[in-house]
Amino acid sequence: MDFLSIIPPIVAVVLAIITKRVLLSLFISVWVGGLIAIGGNPFAAVGTTFTWVKDVMIDPWNARFLVMTALLGVGAAFMFKTGGSAGLIRALEKKLTSKKRVQFLSYFLGLIIFFNDYVNSVIVGNATKDITAKHKVSREKLSYILDSTAAPIATIGPVSDWIGFQVSLVAAAFASVGIIGIEPYFAFLQSIPWNFYAILCLFAVPMIIAGKDFGPMAKAEKRAHETGKLIPDGSTPLSSVDQDLGEPHKREGSIWSFILPLAALISVSIWGLWYSGGGATGKPIMDALADTDVSVALTWGAFAMTLIGLIIALTLGMGFKQCEETILGGIRTMLPALVIIILAWSIGTVTSELGTAEFVVSMTEGWMTAALLPFLIFAIGMFISFATGTSWGTMSILTPIAIPMAYSFGGEELIPIIIGAIFAGAIFGDHVSPISDTTVMASIFAESDHIAHVNTQIPYALVPAGIAGVLYLTYSLIGSSIVLLIIGIITQFILIRYLGNREAAKETVEESKLRA
Repeated sequence: MDFLSIIPPIVAVVLAIITKRVLLSLFISVWVGGLIAIGGNPFAAVGTTFTWVKDVMIDPWNARFLVMTALLGVGAAFMFKTGGSAGLIRALEKKLTSKKRVQFLSYFLGLIIFFNDYVNSVIVGNATKDITAKHKVSREKLSYILDSTAAPIATIGPVSDWIGFQVSLVAAAFASVGIIGIEPYFAFLQSIPWNFYAILCLFAVPMIIAGKDFGPMAKAEKRAHETGKLIPDGSTPLSSVDQDLGEPHKREGSIWSFILPLAALISVSIWGLWYSGGGATGKPIMDALADTDVSVALTWGAFAMTLIGLIIALTLGMGFKQCEETILGGIRTMLPALVIIILAWSIGTVTSELGTAEFVVSMTEGWMTAALLPFLIFAIGMFISFATGTSWGTMSILTPIAIPMAYSFGGEELIPIIIGAIFAGAIFGDHVSPISDTTVMASIFAESDHIAHVNTQIPYALVPAGIAGVLYLTYSLIGSSIVLLIIGIITQFILIRYLGNREAAKETVEESKLRA
C-alpha cells in the first residue's frame, strides 16, 4: 500500500478529461496498473492487462451484466422500430408544452423508478430523449437528470436492490463487531436522513430545472437552444438508436409499444429480485432483497422486455429478417458502453490488486476523532468512488471499516450517521467519475457524449457534495439530521439561485459587448 496505488485511477480520469477518449484512457490506465503491479516491465504489463480484462469478463456476475446490458439495448431498439417512442411523444406532447415541463417529466419518472438505477436510466432515457430533443434540451442536461436521480433514489427508495445490498453490508459489519442491540434494517432506516448527498441531489435537480443553469451546462443549454445541436461539435453520442437502426417500421406507432415492454421489464425485474433472494420460500421482502442476485433478476427483466418487443414487432408485420437486424442493431448501440464497462471493471481490479482503498483509509486513521469521523468517511468515500468508479465497491470497502470505528468512537448513536456518510460518499463517484457504470448508463440512454456529460455534471454534483461536507462537520454541534437537512436545502437553493443569476448576468454582459 503506497502512493503508487492511486496513480492508475488518476491516469484514467485525467486522460479521459484531456483527450475526451474514454476507451483509450481506460486501457492505458489499466496498463499503468499492470506496469506498477509487475514491477516496471512494459511487455509483461500488457499480459497482466489482458489477464485482468479476461478475468472481469468471465466473472459470473459481470458476464450476466453484459448480457443484460445488451438485452436492454435490444429492448430499446424494438421500442424505436415499432414506433413506441413516437407514440409516447404523441400522447404527451399536448401537455408537455415547455422546456421545463419535459425536464420535470424526466425528473418525476426518475423518482418513480426507484428499485434499480440501471433500469431507471433505461426507462427514463427512452421515455424522454425524443420529447426533450424536440424542446431543444441538451443531451448533457438530460443525462444529468437521469444520473442525479437514479442512484440517489435507489439508495433511499422504499424497496430496491441497493437497499438489500446495503443492509447486508451493515449486518455483516454488526456481526464482526458483535453489535446485537440494533437491527441492521432499522439502522439503515435511521441512516437515511444522514445520507445528505443523495437527498440534496434529489432536491438540486428540480431547483436547477426551475432556475437557471450555470457553468459548462449553461453553455450546453445555450448551444442547444440557439443552434439545435444537442451535443457539442466534434463529440460522439455514446449510443444512438436512430443512427444504428435507421427508420422506424411504424412512424405512427402506439404508446402500447412503449408501455408493454417497460411493464415487462419492471414487473419481471421486481419479481426476480424477490424470487432470486428466496422470497418464494417465505423470506420477508427485505431479507429476500438482501440475498438477491441482482444480475440474474435484471437479466430476466431485460429478456422479458426484449421478448415482448419482439412479439409486438411480429404482430405489426415486421419480418424475421428485420427483427434479427433490429436485435443486432440494438446490441450494436451498446457496444461502446460494453467495452467501457469492461475496462472500468478492470480498473476496479487494478485498485484492488494495488490496495488503493486501503492506502486512502490508512492515511487518515491516525488522527480520526468522533466529531471528524462522518466528514472523513464521506470524503474518503467520495475519493474512492471517484477513483474506482463503483459505489457498491466503495460501500463494500468502507462499511466493514467505518462501522467498527463509529462504534468504537461514539457507540451506537454514531452508527446511523456513519452509515449515511458511507452511502453518500459512495454515490458521489457515480456522478463525477467517467469510469462509473451508472454514469456510462446515463450517457447511453440520454444519447450524450460521455465526457461532455461528466464535464457538465461535475459542478452540479459539487454543490450538494460541498454542502453535505459542511453538514457532516457540524453534526456534533447541531445533532439533528432533520435540522441539518433543512439548513442544507435552504443553503443549496440560495447557492444554486446565486450561481444561476451570476451566469445569466455574465452572459448578458458578453452579449452587450458583442452588440457594441
